[in-house]
Amino acid sequence: MPTITHPSSAQTVITTFETSPGTCQDLLEALEEAYDDFISKQPGFVGAGLHVNDAQTRIANYSQWARREDFQAMLRSDEMRAWNRRFSDLCRSFEPVMYEVAAVY
Repeated sequence: MPTITHPSSAQTVITTFETSPGTCQDLLEALEEAYDDFISKQPGFVGAGLHVNDAQTRIANYSQWARREDFQAMLRSDEMRAWNRRFSDLCRSFEPVMYEVAAVY
């Protein structure tokens, strides 16, 4: 399970997916399958959460990794590249961005 603390030794990745009400559920199911079958089993994976806005036009994914290199290795794998192609077919765009926790309240 992800825990937000400051300071944090974990690497945080937030990915925003722009989707539509017609494909939101399909994309959510694909993301859940990717986490169940592959992502959560990768070295350095700490935890993740998926969030859907009320209009079903955006999905936000928060994930934590032990190290930046763990996330990058997973992202470069052939299996993750195949997942990303599937995600691209189900949304207009998505962008994973790495963050450091600056403060917690």
